[in-house]
Amino acid sequence: MAEAQNIPAGSTTAGSIAVAAESTVATRMSAPPSFDVADFPVPHGREEEWRFTPLERLRGLHDGTATATGTGIKVDIDAPEGVIVETVGRDDARLGKAGTPVDRVAAQAYSSFEKASVVTVPKEVVLTEPVRISVHGEGGTAFAHQVIELGAFAEAVVVIDHTGDAVLAANVDFLLGDGAKLTVVSVQDWDDKAVHVSQHNALVGRDATFKSFVVTFGGDVVRLHPRVQYAGPGGEAELFGLYFTDQGQHQEHRLLVDHNAPHCKSNAAYKGALQGQDAHAVWIGDVLIRVMAEGTDTYEMNRNLVLTDGARVDSVPNLEIETGEIAGAGHASATGRFDDEQLFYLQARGIPAGEARRLVVRGFFAELVQKIGLPDVEERLLAKIDAELEASV
Repeated sequence: MAEAQNIPAGSTTAGSIAVAAESTVATRMSAPPSFDVADFPVPHGREEEWRFTPLERLRGLHDGTATATGTGIKVDIDAPEGVIVETVGRDDARLGKAGTPVDRVAAQAYSSFEKASVVTVPKEVVLTEPVRISVHGEGGTAFAHQVIELGAFAEAVVVIDHTGDAVLAANVDFLLGDGAKLTVVSVQDWDDKAVHVSQHNALVGRDATFKSFVVTFGGDVVRLHPRVQYAGPGGEAELFGLYFTDQGQHQEHRLLVDHNAPHCKSNAAYKGALQGQDAHAVWIGDVLIRVMAEGTDTYEMNRNLVLTDGARVDSVPNLEIETGEIAGAGHASATGRFDDEQLFYLQARGIPAGEARRLVVRGFFAELVQKIGLPDVEERLLAKIDAELEASV
């Protein structure tokens, strides 16, 4: 696996570390957060936060020409006993509480949805079965908003499964009370022509634990923006992700962890594999450690495996530090081609080339897949990886 300074042709990797309150990196280059679409200019692709995104393939989500059409999406929620599921109007106080839109598409989604779904796990309730949310595209354009709220010391696992065909702009909020523990698995298994742009906002309470798994396979364009901030000291956030980018697909993950409270932790680890002509993956990892966030402990990592010629990776970790009183901070990024030596080693022991290739890629992803802890989801993801590899043979 090559380090970031020595990556394959067609791939770009960059990173920056800035120390001082006046420093500016990607976290400070965009317009201030706002719920008002008018506060964001229409992007043209030259802006830092949009320079990797194929705007012409967003079906008008970025410039306001997209309007809700057709059935859009169908949302089904299967929740264990004790969970409260509601459909609320735009005036519900919980909407937008976890975070404010940071780009024009997120603001458009917030301004355009009619009803939102709210899933609440009451205080001290510990779920033994996951909450399963199915978001199925039915061919139209839709704007959506979802809220997952955990009361103090509650514990839950939530699986959000995206399938079908749609043009979807959405905001998803995660509200964690003090001492709560939430694990979220968001699977993007769209049909080939789908477009999905979404901002994920997590507000982590005092001594609460937030664990996120973002898994992206399908879609023409998928652009996800997970963001974390803390409502009190002692919070922990783990952001895991894996993606398999195939021919012609654009998959973009832009993370921001805002350490705005003291003695909090964060860890981000994303892995991706790419194959086929014009397969394009983008990973942006921003961590901001504010002046008041003393005792912060954070690390972010991105690894990419390029399986064929014609694929491109852009991996950009950024770390902005405004205080010297931290426990630790670091980042890493690496992109490498498929290791022919590993393949030869397996084939020399009688393993066919296709099976050897599958084993290497499975091993690359296994570390993250095994952290999910849901056997049915893990088996499905590994099967999907196998299917992607078989399709390329």
